[in-house]
Amino acid sequence: MLLSLVVHTHSLRYWFPATIMLGTAPAYVLSWGVWRLLSTLLPARLYHKVDDRLYCIYQSMVLFFFENYTGVEIVLYGDIPKNKENVIYLSNHQCTADWIIADMLAIRQSALGHVRYVLKDGLKWLPLYGWYFSQHGGIFVKRSAKFNEKAMRRKLVSQTRCGAPMYLVIFPEGTRYNPEQNNVIAASQKFAEREGLAPLKHTLTPRVKASHMAVDIMNDSLDAVYDVTVAYEGTLDGAGHRKPAPSMAEFLCKECTRIHIHFDRVDIKGVPLEPGLFRRWMHKRFEIKDRMLTDFYESEDPDKKCKFPGEGRISPLNLSKSLPSALILGGLTLPMLLTENGRKLYARTWVYGTLLGWLWVNISP
Repeated sequence: MLLSLVVHTHSLRYWFPATIMLGTAPAYVLSWGVWRLLSTLLPARLYHKVDDRLYCIYQSMVLFFFENYTGVEIVLYGDIPKNKENVIYLSNHQCTADWIIADMLAIRQSALGHVRYVLKDGLKWLPLYGWYFSQHGGIFVKRSAKFNEKAMRRKLVSQTRCGAPMYLVIFPEGTRYNPEQNNVIAASQKFAEREGLAPLKHTLTPRVKASHMAVDIMNDSLDAVYDVTVAYEGTLDGAGHRKPAPSMAEFLCKECTRIHIHFDRVDIKGVPLEPGLFRRWMHKRFEIKDRMLTDFYESEDPDKKCKFPGEGRISPLNLSKSLPSALILGGLTLPMLLTENGRKLYARTWVYGTLLGWLWVNISP
C-alpha cells in the first residue's frame, strides 16, 4: 500500500500540471478565435501584435509549470541580448522538453510571443495545438525527400511580408539524439563521412534544408542566429555513460534538477548564403557543440565535467513573469466548467476545433 501511495503521488507531479496546461487550451483557443474574427479587417501587423501577446500569456503559463513548479535550476553560459531581435534559433535536439528551452531563453529577452517553431509533420495532428501552432506561424516539415519546400517558402514569405517579429526555432538534427540508439548514431556518422564531414559523437549530423531556406528567405529582416547548446544534468549513469535526456513527463515529475544552456549569438552577416558554404558552416557549429558536449559528459577534468566553457550563472524565473498568466487562463477556464452550457462549449471546442484544425492544416499547411 505504501509503495502504491508513493507511485500515485509521483504520478500526480505530472498529471496536475499536464491537466491544467491541456485543460486551459479550449478557453485560450476561443479567446484567440474571437480576436481573429475581430481583426479580419484590421492590418495584419496589428493582428500579429495581439496574437503574439496572447501566445505569450499561454506560454508563460507553461513556463510556470516547467520552471517555477519543477524548481529546475537554469545555468546560462553567454550573454542573451537585452533587446528583442529577429532571429533563427538553432539547437541540439535530444528530448521532447527541448522546445521549452527556447521559451526559457525567449522570456528572458521579453520575446516569448515571437517564438515560432519548425516542427515535424506528425505534430500537426495534435488536438487544437497543431492547428494553432500553424496559425501562429509554425511550419510543419517532412524529412529529406518528402520536404515540402513550397509550403515552407510560402509560410516564411507571408510572415516576412507582414512584418511579424520572428524567433524561429529549428532543431537541425531532425531526429532526437538518444545515446541508446547506436544504430541511428552510427548511420548519422557514416552519412557525415560520405559527405566529407567530421562524424559527431554527442549530436547527430545536422540537416540543412529548413535552416538554409529560413536564412535565405528572411535574411534582410534577420538580426542574428542564436546557436544554443543544451545539456540536462543527471544524464550520466553510475558507470559514467550518457543516458537519454528526460521526457516532458519526467521533467514535470521533477527528475531534472539543473539545465546547462550555452548561448552564442552569431550576427546574420557572418552566416553564408551559398548552399555549400552554409552546409559547412552549420556542420562547424555542430562540431563545436559536439566538443562541448564531449567535455561535459566525458572529461576527466573537474573544471570541464558537467559544465560548459565560460562562466555559468544561475538564472531564476521571477514568478511575476509566469504566475499571472496561469491565473488568467485558469480564470477563463473555470467559469466554463461550472455551468452546463459552459461545459458543452468546452467539449465542443475540443471536438470541433480539433476536426476543423486537422482539415485546415491539410488544406493549407
